[in-house]
Amino acid sequence: MPIGEFCNREVVFATPKTSIIEAAQLMRQYHVGDLVVVDEAGGKRVVVGMVTDRDIVIEIIAKSLPVADFTVGDIMGPQLISVQESEGVVETIRLMRANGIRRIPVVKQDGELAGIMSVDDMLDLLAEELAGLAKVAPREQAREARTREH
Repeated sequence: MPIGEFCNREVVFATPKTSIIEAAQLMRQYHVGDLVVVDEAGGKRVVVGMVTDRDIVIEIIAKSLPVADFTVGDIMGPQLISVQESEGVVETIRLMRANGIRRIPVVKQDGELAGIMSVDDMLDLLAEELAGLAKVAPREQAREARTREH
């Protein structure tokens, strides 16, 4: 199952030049704790990083720095971790676990933003799959009962 089939395609994003105030307002407006940071070039949004509400708190607020002096590009995570939309669900989980991340941008082969996948999204997906699997045994028993009656 490619992760691109399950990721959330409605992604709230910013550019490296987005102010911290604007970033916080976007997070509040869309009820999200992170923004995917993109460079817009040639009509494409190429993922260059992530910034979280925690980044704002740790890098600016906790240090009592003037918020107006910083942009998203100044505080976004130093290492971009993303997943190709063709990667499988299990591989995506392994990548998230290995890197200790709760949200991961999903990208097309050329690095263009395709979506985002969160731990909560994964839990919903896996719960749905497990619920379907739990229905196998009773259905098998019912099928066997029907075929043995004849």
